[in-house]
Amino acid sequence: MTMLWICAKVVITAIIIVAVSEIGKTNTFLGALLASIPLVSTLGMLWMHVEGTEASKITGHATGVFWLVLPSLPMFLLLPWLMNKGVHFYTSLAASLGVTVILYFGTAAILKRWGILI
Repeated sequence: MTMLWICAKVVITAIIIVAVSEIGKTNTFLGALLASIPLVSTLGMLWMHVEGTEASKITGHATGVFWLVLPSLPMFLLLPWLMNKGVHFYTSLAASLGVTVILYFGTAAILKRWGILI
């Protein structure tokens, strides 16, 4: 893999993230819609495919993303709830991310018990 290819991937990914944040400033629905589309996961799988990654690795990645999206969802309820209660943005974000990390580890432990490895 060449440095040019890596730079291209970084630029394309960054453009999408910046576009989502800029659009979200003026149109919250459209910004949320674009952010809710699994762009990062889709790009990740696309880059893996283009680079010749075997199908089992891509399907494993997709399955892992599915299971890890579930424990991340409460973050999107906790953050606005905390902010609506008057908690500062950075504190709300940190608490939301902290809960998400705890839920990630909990989910991984539960899945491991069921024989699902991510």
